[in-house]
Amino acid sequence: MRKYFIMMSVRVVCFVLMVVITPYGWYTWVLAVGAIFLPYIAVVIANVAVSSTDNLAVAPERVLPASPTEMPVPTDTAGIIRLHETKAIAPEHRRDPTEATP
Repeated sequence: MRKYFIMMSVRVVCFVLMVVITPYGWYTWVLAVGAIFLPYIAVVIANVAVSSTDNLAVAPERVLPASPTEMPVPTDTAGIIRLHETKAIAPEHRRDPTEATP
């Protein structure tokens, strides 16, 4: 953030000096190039900069408790939908919905 602010401040100074200093000459073009290209350079440097205070990734195993904990069973079951998984049925044992039921 500090580098970006400094570069953008230099850009503002380049722009002001480009307009204020007369007679116009080669230095006007140098200041104009600075005012035009410094924002791009500042953004690239700000995005590439790596801070030493960045947190490194933590393995999820360290965050999980050592043993599973029991979840309390709610006593009020009104409005609760429970889903249970069952073993998949092999395709040859599935019933065809177009067949008539016996």
